[in-house]
Amino acid sequence: MRAAILIATLFAAGTAQAKVPLSDVKPINDGLTAVAIADHIRVNCDDISARLVVAWRYIGQLEDQAKAMGYSEDEIEDFVTDKSEKKRVAGLAADYIRAHNAQPKDAKTLCALGRAEIAANSPIGQLLREN
Repeated sequence: MRAAILIATLFAAGTAQAKVPLSDVKPINDGLTAVAIADHIRVNCDDISARLVVAWRYIGQLEDQAKAMGYSEDEIEDFVTDKSEKKRVAGLAADYIRAHNAQPKDAKTLCALGRAEIAANSPIGQLLREN
């Protein structure tokens, strides 16, 4: 019995030490970037709206995934409310937008990108709908 407790304790300690900053967890960052891109498109394109229920579920899934990886609610909250992290994710979103032949401040190109994402049923497109 003692050996099992010791092994469990050592495993838990090893897992805690192996935890990387959430900013380095690719699936979480990819998800947050998709949300940021979709939000940017819907704010700047009058022809496209957010699928709010889908977006909230998606964000909840990201949070559940982070929790399953061992991150606490406080760690998650600190990460998503950190100003430098918000700026970093916004930069990733802008880079994606530019890489897909759109401009972050040009409604016409953002609408075209949004329509393409919706048509492709991409993670970004799943968060959006045409009005």
